[in-house]
Amino acid sequence: MNKVLTHSLFTDFDIDLFKAGKHFRLYEKLGAHLIEVDGVKGVYFAVWAPTAQSVSVVGDFNYWTGGEHLLQVRWDSSGIWEGFIPNLEKGALYKYKIQSNIDSVVTEKADPFSLYCEKPPHTASVVWDLDYNWKDENWMQSRQENNGLDKPYSVYEVHLGSWKRGENNRFLTYLELAEDLVAYVKETGFTHVEFMPIMEYPYDPSWGYQLTGYFAPTSRFGKPQDFMVLVDKLHQAGIGVILDWVPSHFPDDAHGLGFFDGSNLYEHPDRRKGYHPDWKSLVFNYGRNEVRAFLISNAVFWLQQYHADGLRVDAVASMLYLDYSRKEGEWEPNIYGGRENLDTVSFLKEFNEVIYANFNGVQTIAEESTSFPMVSRPTFTGGLGFGMKWMMGWMHDTLKYFQKETVYRKYHQNELTFSMTYAFTENFMLPFSHDEVVYGKKSVANKMPGDEWQKFANLRLLYGYMFTHPGTKLLFMGSEFGQSDEWNFEKSLDWHLLQYDYHSGIKKIITDLNQLYKSQPALYEKQFSGEGFEWINYSDHQNAILSYIRKGNNPKENLVVVCNFTPVVRENYRIGIPQKGKLVPVFNSDDKVYGGSGISNPRSIKIEASPYDGRDYSVELILPPLSVTLYSFE
Repeated sequence: MNKVLTHSLFTDFDIDLFKAGKHFRLYEKLGAHLIEVDGVKGVYFAVWAPTAQSVSVVGDFNYWTGGEHLLQVRWDSSGIWEGFIPNLEKGALYKYKIQSNIDSVVTEKADPFSLYCEKPPHTASVVWDLDYNWKDENWMQSRQENNGLDKPYSVYEVHLGSWKRGENNRFLTYLELAEDLVAYVKETGFTHVEFMPIMEYPYDPSWGYQLTGYFAPTSRFGKPQDFMVLVDKLHQAGIGVILDWVPSHFPDDAHGLGFFDGSNLYEHPDRRKGYHPDWKSLVFNYGRNEVRAFLISNAVFWLQQYHADGLRVDAVASMLYLDYSRKEGEWEPNIYGGRENLDTVSFLKEFNEVIYANFNGVQTIAEESTSFPMVSRPTFTGGLGFGMKWMMGWMHDTLKYFQKETVYRKYHQNELTFSMTYAFTENFMLPFSHDEVVYGKKSVANKMPGDEWQKFANLRLLYGYMFTHPGTKLLFMGSEFGQSDEWNFEKSLDWHLLQYDYHSGIKKIITDLNQLYKSQPALYEKQFSGEGFEWINYSDHQNAILSYIRKGNNPKENLVVVCNFTPVVRENYRIGIPQKGKLVPVFNSDDKVYGGSGISNPRSIKIEASPYDGRDYSVELILPPLSVTLYSFE
């Protein structure tokens, strides 16, 4: 006897939107919902399985027996199966047992819309709700009012499982992180945290990039409401939250989205488009309406239900190109003979349009490593519509330059100056991410050449250069105090290093650079515009010195920046200045408080009416070794 009652949350309009790929709040209808029907409390289930012959809900309430709680298929050819199980309560474990029309295949799947999952390695879905009393009204209101990109945007990238561990190497919980992590990010001055994927994933070594529970924060660290507390506390501390989002691929685990109802439901049926050779995972079918609705609903879900302030979209390049990591003969050109995946281009444009139309003050950020045009330009001008794009070329060139012994840098200055030839073609974010400190690449600190003093001087210079270069900023956890070892996802960061002066000096300089970035409009007001940057001299290769001006809306707030990429102190170093008056030092990476040598300029430096560098005025400065120095006009 079937113990499921007939019930539906869907209207005809819902179904029309779903079929058209335009239903962007599917999580309100599909999945498991605690409701009351005719005075009886229970759970309504709905799942998309168009190739199914039968679907039953199995769980701890029926000893995982198929056939006892059979869902009913809708009459409208939507492929949705649904029904109401009375007296079922929050916390019940369940899956869908699906008998396919194809070759009598039977699958047992976790709910694609599950709000909560069993703690891995267990794989069942958990009946849950998202009831929570948010306390971040002030943040959400201010976010709506400050929705431009002319603001400081400094991101601390975090892997929750290895930022800090508890006793016996256990994970910290969301609630513990809501105390420790929030206090630390506030202290160091970052404006945002970016969480590497917190959606449920089965395999720790994937770092979270192989998702099986797209709508569930991982239960490794606690319950969904516990994660809400973490977001809420960050917001109350004035810190934004960006979530890594992975619409590019998913694993073929038996309980996941792959081969869901015995057919290629979520993945593209053509293996050339539906399988990712690098990650041995499945690729979404971006041309299928219902799949597009699933993914965009998922993006909306995290912004709506968890108050996220942005989504950093992973592996966009792998989505955009049909020949990505594929050899000749392993891919098929598009209808125009090109290598671009036109379905992906269309999907990403729609995704960005929906997000920006529905949420004020959020940002979408593309991890896109190629020269694909107009990634962060509006869709109405032909762009993909992202708010920002990672500046991977700058990151590679900068780290390549800094890894060179200082005596050779004069031959490679173009590796630094080249970035300014394309810096304003996109809204760029400058990333030193997790990818740069794994697989033998060394930590950022250990990429730096020289003895211990030079290593840390170079690191301070690197960060000073980063914060004065146009663009927003991203730094992976541990890099802010000069972590020595490569990142290891299985253990905590090496917090004990902060007892040493050089490491605490790096933390201090990052804290001060964040404060400088937030307090100096010239560093952020025009960070995506050529109007915000002017070279003073980029051709002093012999001395490996760069000088430039950062500009905001008010010329009186402009800043002069001078970088000395060698350990040689330059006295009486002259640079051209566009106006008369005085220069006042505002920052020096060689300050003793950071572990530097303490070489500095006078508190006020007179600008002379002596032409230099093509300008009417000039000034003589002392350039400390391996340093970046900043000056304001008086």
